[in-house]
Amino acid sequence: MDHDGIRRRLDQGADPEVWGGGRPLHRAAALGSPEVVTELAGRVADPDALENGATALWEAVLSNRPDNARALAAAGADPWRPLIGGWSPGRLSLAGPTPDLFQVPEGERGLSEAERAAVQEARRLVAALGNIHYEGTGLACVAGIDAEEATSRLAATPASDEEMEELLRDPYACELDQGLRVVGVTTVPGGCVVTQPWGYAPSMPGVLTRLSAGTVCYGLYANAKSGNQGSVARNGAVEGWDLSPGAEPDQGDGPEEVLASYLYQYHAVAYSCAFAGLRPTDARAVVGPPDLWVELPQRDYWAQ
Repeated sequence: MDHDGIRRRLDQGADPEVWGGGRPLHRAAALGSPEVVTELAGRVADPDALENGATALWEAVLSNRPDNARALAAAGADPWRPLIGGWSPGRLSLAGPTPDLFQVPEGERGLSEAERAAVQEARRLVAALGNIHYEGTGLACVAGIDAEEATSRLAATPASDEEMEELLRDPYACELDQGLRVVGVTTVPGGCVVTQPWGYAPSMPGVLTRLSAGTVCYGLYANAKSGNQGSVARNGAVEGWDLSPGAEPDQGDGPEEVLASYLYQYHAVAYSCAFAGLRPTDARAVVGPPDLWVELPQRDYWAQ
C-alpha cells in the first residue's frame, strides 16, 4: 500500500470507510505501513469501527504489525476493548512477540497462569516441529494412548518391509487403496500421532472414532487444493468437521480457542498436536520415520 497513492485517492473522493467490499483501515492494519494506517485513521469516523467482530487494532495485533498497532492507538483506537472471545487487542498482545506493545492500565488483568503456560508451550512446540513440509499429509493426534494401543484400536497389522520399500520409493505409484491403508504410528509425550505423508487416511471418520474411545483426537488433512482441514473426535464420535487449524480466530470462538488460534496461526500441525495435549520434541512423528508402519484392515472408514 503506497502512502502517496492512498492519500491521492482519498483526496480525490475515495471513501475511507469502504473500499473493495471491506474497511480499508482493517486491511491497512494487517498489510500496510504505519503511514497508510495513520492517513486512514485520521479520515474515518471511528478508528475502532468493527468488521466481523474485530477492530483494525485487533487486526494489527493479530498480524504482528506492532508499528501499525501503535499508530492506531495514537489515533485513538482502544487497546483494551473486549472483542472476540472476550479478548482485547491489548491483552492478546501480551501473548505475542511484543508483550510490551501497550502500557497495561491499572486494574486491567494480564494473562492468567494457565494462559502464560499455553504461550510458553506454543513457542516450544512450534520451534520443536520446525519448518516442515506437510502438504498432502494426514494426521491424527490422539491424547493419552501410545502407538501400540492405537494400533490395537485400529486392528492394524505391521506392514511388510517389501511393501514399505515400494511405498516409500513412490507412494503415488501404488494403487490408491494400498497406499491409503498404510499409516505410521508414533508415541510422543502426551499420546501418539498417526500419520500418512501421502494421504488423508488418518483423518477419516472411521479412523478417528476408533482412536478416540475414552479420549480426544484431532484429525488434520493438509489438502493441497483446499487448504488445511481439521476435525475433532471425542469418546468415539466426531464432534467437529471441516475446521481450519492454524487460521485466525473466528467470531463466536471462546477464550481458549482465540488464544490457541493466535498462538498457532499458520502452524496447523502444532495446533493439532496442542489441541490433543501432545508435546512432541521434534517432527519425526509427522514426517517420519514413525515407530511403526502398519496396515489398516479393509472397511468403510468414511462411516463412523
